[in-house]
Amino acid sequence: MESGLEAPAAPPHKLVEGTEAIVVRGVARRFRSPRGDVLAVDGLDLTAAEGEVLAVVGPSGCGKSTLLELLAGLADPDEGEVFIGGEGSRAARLAACAYMPQRDLLLPWRSALANAALALEAQGVSGAEARRRAVPLFERFGLAEFARALPAELSGGMRQRVAFLRTLLAGRPTLLLDEPFGALDSITRAAMQEWLADALRADPRTVVLVTHDVREALYLGDRVAVLSPRPGRVVSELAVDVDRSPARRETVTDPAFAALEERALEALEKAAR
Repeated sequence: MESGLEAPAAPPHKLVEGTEAIVVRGVARRFRSPRGDVLAVDGLDLTAAEGEVLAVVGPSGCGKSTLLELLAGLADPDEGEVFIGGEGSRAARLAACAYMPQRDLLLPWRSALANAALALEAQGVSGAEARRRAVPLFERFGLAEFARALPAELSGGMRQRVAFLRTLLAGRPTLLLDEPFGALDSITRAAMQEWLADALRADPRTVVLVTHDVREALYLGDRVAVLSPRPGRVVSELAVDVDRSPARRETVTDPAFAALEERALEALEKAAR
């Protein structure tokens, strides 16, 4: 017997058209609170090509971290669709993404090498084999002498390097970086931006980088998406079409870079009105 009620259509889990590594289409995400539902993002559309570094900037509370959670498969949108590598199910997104949160979350009783190796141990690799596989990355990125150090013996910048190597070792094609240098002082942050740019040149991935720092977004990103205040949506996109020297100082003091930075700041100010 028919009930007269139609079952809701199952969300599509595959993206047929296009070759983008990331597709976010018409996405809305709500959260319950004692004061009522909060709409974090609404009508959010975003794409990223394979191997592209997409930087996302916007005011506090505009849904940047919510976007990363949706991409990582930690949540589903209330409306719209999210695809990673053409797949839209939460399981597929979880399998395709490695997520680096704002805090390094290193285990204090494990060495730097053992902390990085956790990404492989979580996939069932033995501890000894995981550490063996992690050693080449420590050597490649200048961390070999700190491999046996405990987190308490590392500087903030070194801890973030270890956390990033742990993210790389997960072996996922897409990296989601949530304010990875937000807790660092300005000098260390600048050095880490240069280090991360080198690391991504050595080991390219599709990257979504969330940051409050416009200069950081322009230095690291191939493209910058500007979000509006909550509920977040993309209100401007800028292609970073400037020559970037391996030396960060030379890049950020270039007049073309300064002009692009001014455009990005204007877009943020306009979005906030």
